[in-house]
Amino acid sequence: MRIRIFFWSLTSALAGFLFGFDTVVISGAEQKIQSIWGLSPGMHGIAMASALYGTVLGSLLGGWPTDRYGRRATLLWIGVLYFVSAVWSGLATDVYSFIIARAIGGLGVGISTVAAPLYIAEIAPAEYRGRLAGMFQFNIVFGILVAFLSNALLAGVGPNDWRWMLGVEAFPALLYTVLCFGIPESPRWLIGRRGDRDAGIKILQVIRPESSSSELAAKADEIAAASSVGTSSAHFWTRQLQVPILLAFLIAFFNQLSGINAILYFAPRIFELTGLGAKAALLQSVGIGVTNLIFTFVGLWLIDRLGRRTLLYIGSFGYILSLGLTAWAFFTEHFAIVPACIFAFIAAHAIGQGAVIWVFISEIFPNRHRAEGQALGSFTHWIFAALLTTFFPKMVSAFPPGYVFAFFAFMMVLQLLWVKTMVPETKGVPLEQIQKKLGLQ
Repeated sequence: MRIRIFFWSLTSALAGFLFGFDTVVISGAEQKIQSIWGLSPGMHGIAMASALYGTVLGSLLGGWPTDRYGRRATLLWIGVLYFVSAVWSGLATDVYSFIIARAIGGLGVGISTVAAPLYIAEIAPAEYRGRLAGMFQFNIVFGILVAFLSNALLAGVGPNDWRWMLGVEAFPALLYTVLCFGIPESPRWLIGRRGDRDAGIKILQVIRPESSSSELAAKADEIAAASSVGTSSAHFWTRQLQVPILLAFLIAFFNQLSGINAILYFAPRIFELTGLGAKAALLQSVGIGVTNLIFTFVGLWLIDRLGRRTLLYIGSFGYILSLGLTAWAFFTEHFAIVPACIFAFIAAHAIGQGAVIWVFISEIFPNRHRAEGQALGSFTHWIFAALLTTFFPKMVSAFPPGYVFAFFAFMMVLQLLWVKTMVPETKGVPLEQIQKKLGLQ
C-alpha cells in the first residue's frame, strides 16, 4: 500500500473522528447549558438533539454535493461546517443560536457518513479497501474516547468550562480542513461524472504505479463504461438497482435494530436497573469506550482477511448470544452478568456491523449512483437511530427490560438469516467487478 493512498484515506477518515467527537462532546456541557439558560425539559431535549436533526438532513442531502461538486470539495466543506459549529457553539449566548450551531455540526456529521467512506472506497486498491474505508469507523470510536477525555480535562477550568468543551473541536476541525487541500479528487468521479479522463488517469497512476500506460487507459475505459452503460445511466429508484438498494437499507436497518444506539446512549439507565448505578458513568465512558475501540481495531484488521460477510456472521452470533443472555439475566434477576454481556455486545458490534456498514454500502452501488446509494444507507441509519433513541426510554418503562433485549436478539436472528441468504462477499473485488457481480451492467 503506497503511503500517499494511506495518507489520503486517513485524511478522509478524520471526518469520522470529528463525527465521534462532535456527537459525544455535548455530554460534558448539557447540564450547565440547562442550568445557565433555565431550559425546560422540552427545550433542553430539543437543544441536545439539534445535532441529530442536522445529521438526518445532512445524510439525506449529502449525495448531492458529493456528486455535483466532487468528493474532495465536499470533504473540505465538511471541515468548515465542523469548525463553524464548534466556534459558534462555544460562543453561543442563547439557546436558539446554540441549536443552530449544533445543527450545523450535525449537517457535517450526516454529510461525512456519505462522502468519506465513498471517497476512500474509490481511491483504495481492492485488496486494502476494507481496512482503509474501515478507518472511518475506527476514527468515530476514537473521536468518542477523545471527547470523553477532553471533557474530563476541561471540567473545572472555570465557570465557562462548558464553552471550552464545545469550542475545542475547532482545532481538529481546522487541521482536518487544511489536510483536505492535500488530497486529490477521486478518479472515478473525474472520469465517470466530470468526464475528465486525463485527470482521472493521472490519479490512477499514483494509485497504481505498477500499471503500464495501456493498463491505466484500460482501467479508465472500464470506469467510464461502468459509469455510462446499462442501469448506470438510469434514475436511482429503478428495479435494476433494487438489489443494492435493499442491501443498503437492510444493513443500516439491522445496524440500529441491534439496539446499539440505545445501549450506547442509555448505558447508565441499563446499569442502574441492575443495581450498578454508582458505576454507570465509568462503565459507559471508559469500559464501553475502550471495548469499542479495541474491537473496532480487530474488525479493521480482519475485514480484508476474512471478508465482510464473515464479519457479519461473527457479529450476528455475538449479538444473539450477548443480547439473549442479557434478556435472560433480566428475566431471572441474575444481574451480575449484565455488564459482561453488554461489553460482549459492544465487541460483537465493533467486529461485525461497526466495521462493515460504511465499507459495504460504499462498495455495492455502481459508480454513477454511489453517492446516492451512500446517502440512502446513511439516511436509513440516522432515521432509525433517531427513532430508537426517542422510543427506547418508553420501551423500558412500558415493558420489562428482558422483553426489550429479547426483541433486539430476535432482530439479530433475522439479520443472521439475511446475511446467509442475501449478502454477497465483496472482499478484494474491484468496484466495477462488484457492479457486474450484482448484475448492474
